[in-house]
Amino acid sequence: MSQQADASRCGGVMVEFESDDTLDSRVKKARSIPGSALIYLKGPKFLIYVSGALSMWGDRMWHFAISVFLIELYGHNLLLTAVFGLVVAGSVLLLGALIGDWVDRNPRNKVAHASLFIQNISVTVCSIVLMLVFSYKQRIEEIWDGWLTVVCYTVVIILADVANLASTALTIAIQRDWIVVITGYNRGHLAGMNATMRRIDQVTNILAPLAVGQVMTLASNVVGCGFILAWNLVSLIVEFFFLSRVYRIVPALSVKPPTVETDQVYREGRERRRLDGEGNVAQPQPPTEGNCSSNVHLKDITNLPLCFRRFRWLVSTCKDGWRAYYHQPVFLAGMGLAFLYTTVLGFDCITTGYAYTQGISGSLLSLLMGVSAITGLMGTVMFTRLRKTCGLINTGIISSCLHLGCLLLCVCSVFAPGSPMDLNLLMPYLSSSSSAGRDSMASQRQKHPYPLMGGSNQPLLPDRSSIHWTNNTVLFDNVPSGTTPESYISIILLFLGVITARIGLWSFDLTVTQLLQETICESERGVVNGVQSSMNYLMDLLHFIMVISAPQPEHFGILVIISVLFIASGHSMYFVYAHKAKRKDRLGT
Repeated sequence: MSQQADASRCGGVMVEFESDDTLDSRVKKARSIPGSALIYLKGPKFLIYVSGALSMWGDRMWHFAISVFLIELYGHNLLLTAVFGLVVAGSVLLLGALIGDWVDRNPRNKVAHASLFIQNISVTVCSIVLMLVFSYKQRIEEIWDGWLTVVCYTVVIILADVANLASTALTIAIQRDWIVVITGYNRGHLAGMNATMRRIDQVTNILAPLAVGQVMTLASNVVGCGFILAWNLVSLIVEFFFLSRVYRIVPALSVKPPTVETDQVYREGRERRRLDGEGNVAQPQPPTEGNCSSNVHLKDITNLPLCFRRFRWLVSTCKDGWRAYYHQPVFLAGMGLAFLYTTVLGFDCITTGYAYTQGISGSLLSLLMGVSAITGLMGTVMFTRLRKTCGLINTGIISSCLHLGCLLLCVCSVFAPGSPMDLNLLMPYLSSSSSAGRDSMASQRQKHPYPLMGGSNQPLLPDRSSIHWTNNTVLFDNVPSGTTPESYISIILLFLGVITARIGLWSFDLTVTQLLQETICESERGVVNGVQSSMNYLMDLLHFIMVISAPQPEHFGILVIISVLFIASGHSMYFVYAHKAKRKDRLGT
């Protein structure tokens, strides 16, 4: 029998989550049916997995390739890549609530098909533009005194940004909404689908960039663009067919709760005022601060041109989305997850660039990335086991403690032998007053002759002319060989903490994801998850600002400590949420 403890009314639709006992009985029954494997292959879960794998593979290839293409186009400089990253983060930050609201207001099949079409066509057109630019770069630079090149760069960045926005909408629609409906609001099924989708994401995050990187290395950038173009066209057709079939065989996807239109509220308010004015001419209401301000407000709205009214509606929608996010019961859990994005403790170009300054080779880094992918998969397995035995909220608590405990190794690495951290470099102007201080800093630098022999002015990432980009790893060409730090203890502790922490990290991520899926009303599922994406991008921007403020390898220890503080703050928010949720359950029972 299904449990109704977490049943909630969302937009007039009863949402009921089933227990794991129902799940086990259905699984046993399915296994007893001959040909159940064929039934599974034709079922909605498998179709969603295949569609998601194709989409994730294309996204990972494109995100890796577009960064490399922009670097190659701008004369081996990181400027275009930085601009692209800023545009992508800023657009999701500003438009996340609007994207989620659009997902909520439209039928599920139209949202999925439109997002899929816009994403793949944008990538396809962008690939064509890049192929033309790479093939006729010299001729393009001669037209309009080079301004045509600027136009091409702008078109590429805009199309890539549109593709990312469409990908965000598709992710919200499929992974935050469709999955919940397909599982029939069964907690066990939902946890299993979430974990499987995350495993697919982990595998494609490693393999997809390597695949397109090999094509670009063995052939050329033009061939790489053509490969991505062909992949997106084929993927568009397959994903469209699979999602359409899922929509047909799951009737519940065609049912969505009604949403209240903002402009409808304005029309109803104006109509109500008009009727009140006609019926109460002889008996006017006494003017109050409330009705006077509302009259002026609505009069201003009706007098505005259509474009301004549209803009006002967009701003109001964003504000309402953020307000809805703030009032969610899982607000603290979502904020805690967002805080985990402000970190340098991951396998991105920043951490790998730092590893090169500590004498770590590219082959060893590739091996460490593979090990980190395995630990990430272990985190998804641990989530499904813990959720079934300990409950969802307790799974988040255990995952948080494991994540923080492993990251303590990273903090220890800051003070371990071999660490290049030098606090005096944060105050370069104060050191100029004392020659002894300068000599001390010079001797300290000589103790650590790292491969990048740049002193305190050498950033974590040098100019693009000396590096290759493979996945998220930076491979240096012009690096002096034979120079190693005095001790590897610091870097060993750092990567030991980063790799083992991914078990708790991904388990915690899945916990918060399922809390959002189970708790948010169906009518607000899109807009709240859109704001959650905006928060994630905002906190991710902060960690790049941190690196810009302290770019030298000697500053990396400070960035590690700040990252751990942000992560600890995020988990503290989750602990507060868990305490409130458990107290509410005790009072309810």
